[in-house]
Amino acid sequence: MPPPPSQNSKIKEPIFVKSVIPKSRQQLLKWNGWGYTDSQFVVKVDEHKNIQVYFTGKRYPIGEVTLPHLAQWAIDKLDLDLTQPPKRSQPPPTESQYPESKIPESILLKLKNFSISYSIDIVDRVVRAHGQTLHDIYTLRNSVFERIPDVVVWPTGHDEVVKLVTLCNDNNIVLIPYGGGTAVSGAVECPTSEQRPIISLDTSQMNKILWLDRDNLVACCESGIVGQDLERELGRMGFTTGHEPDSYEFSSLGGWVATRASGMKKNTYGNIEDLVVHVKMVTANGVLEKGCQVPRLSCGPDFNHVILGSEGSLGVVTEVVIKIRPLPQCRKYGSVVFPNFETGVKYMREVAKRRLQPASIRLMDNDQFKFGMILKPEESYFGIILDGIKKFYITKIKGFDVDQMCVMTLLFEGDETDVKLSEKKLYELAKQFGAIPAGETNGERGYMLTFVIAYIRDLGLQYDVVAESFETSVPWDRAVTLVKNVKQVVAQECQRLGITHYIINSRVTQTYDAGCVIYFYLGFNHRDLGDPVDLHNRLETKARDEILASGGSISHHHGVGKLRRKWYPKTVSNVGLSLYLSIKRELDPKNIFATNNLVQSKL
Repeated sequence: MPPPPSQNSKIKEPIFVKSVIPKSRQQLLKWNGWGYTDSQFVVKVDEHKNIQVYFTGKRYPIGEVTLPHLAQWAIDKLDLDLTQPPKRSQPPPTESQYPESKIPESILLKLKNFSISYSIDIVDRVVRAHGQTLHDIYTLRNSVFERIPDVVVWPTGHDEVVKLVTLCNDNNIVLIPYGGGTAVSGAVECPTSEQRPIISLDTSQMNKILWLDRDNLVACCESGIVGQDLERELGRMGFTTGHEPDSYEFSSLGGWVATRASGMKKNTYGNIEDLVVHVKMVTANGVLEKGCQVPRLSCGPDFNHVILGSEGSLGVVTEVVIKIRPLPQCRKYGSVVFPNFETGVKYMREVAKRRLQPASIRLMDNDQFKFGMILKPEESYFGIILDGIKKFYITKIKGFDVDQMCVMTLLFEGDETDVKLSEKKLYELAKQFGAIPAGETNGERGYMLTFVIAYIRDLGLQYDVVAESFETSVPWDRAVTLVKNVKQVVAQECQRLGITHYIINSRVTQTYDAGCVIYFYLGFNHRDLGDPVDLHNRLETKARDEILASGGSISHHHGVGKLRRKWYPKTVSNVGLSLYLSIKRELDPKNIFATNNLVQSKL
């Protein structure tokens, strides 16, 4: 790779980032759930059986305020008995629950000689044995994993990763890269049939911005840097990547590359494949990278795209040169109410056709719109729907059906003049579709809801409710039909399985010229119905089969992992599968990166 920039206008020395996610993750993050230890939904019941729900901490807008609508919604929709004590999670893992580490003493000695930090502590090993699938979190709270890493290592840079990969390749030891731990595909789970020792390579200490080039608007960063840390440090210098996935607070740059991630503001800044200029990946067969750093090459296949989406199965991403942009001068939120979901989708299609997309444009269906309402603190239910527009006007004058209407949230970023022009065009177009502008406050609340909604799952687990999300991309002409079909299939399968209380809602989260992204949330009460993880897998399998039958993809940005690998061969064709396996054999002949993601590797 070419040397870093050296002109005076460019930062030459590495920027050591003080991460908000410390090395000992359990100090700040939940070991058995989503997010920060000081942030969670709590239920309080007084002596008169009055129920109050609130969200702890002050990291999010709804922190430390009562949510007066959440309890009754949960009772009515999911049959929760919130007057009963919540089910408690089992305590943190102990040595007696798991077998001893299989890592040979000779390997530990070599790690010491390399001066690479490592741990065989049971909590460190268990924390890095999972991501954020329902299976992962339910297991943490109620059971034990079949297989966990034998040792966790914390390299501090590319050269140490080269030593580790060489060590594993020479000694036939499995190496699984671990980033932010937010995967919802089973990507970091240890294969249960693996007999070799397993090392978990935690990239969290590889979190430096190595250099930044103001002239060419690129920055070279280590792969372990977490999204919010990257944005904070770039922001101090007047820049941004603009990449903001739902997991942005906890996920890492290397994880974004490994899963071909997408962010909420991709319309302005692009998906991760649009942002990446150069990637360095350590494989068992050497370091894979381009020989120059230029905006585009026409010299055969782009090997960046071999790395993008490889999900830890080919090597360890260590450094990424990524595009940056000056911080936007103006940032504004907005929202629009549509009479129904179908009209909202037609509007989004027209916006995409005219290339009018703001930084973010997302449409919630009616069920998700109502769900968003119950997470707001205002006492008056309809008083929280729209700024300055009353229920009478919506339902009587405009004729909107409360059980049909839905809301779109908007985010505009850029030059103030351009933002005003974009607002004008979008709101004028919305009027042609019979929509009503709903104000900045609702737009900002809807946008920020994304970061809070994941915490709901942990609350549900305390009351026999499990929930999970899944997504797909689909052509425009099949989007509405796909949503209807998936909801119908889920309803039928719930009836067959005896599930009487459930939710299935959706939103359109990203738009393209040729299609859009549909994001589903599925949750249900599993009381007295058996293994909830198995029940959920049955439901999602039915939903995923229907998605494919309706013209959708197996994933848009969650990746494949182990959870969706059975659909991978059909998606890429037999020739595509053979091509991937050929790359795998060339880069990893001993299969030390035996993640078993994408396909069940038996090299």
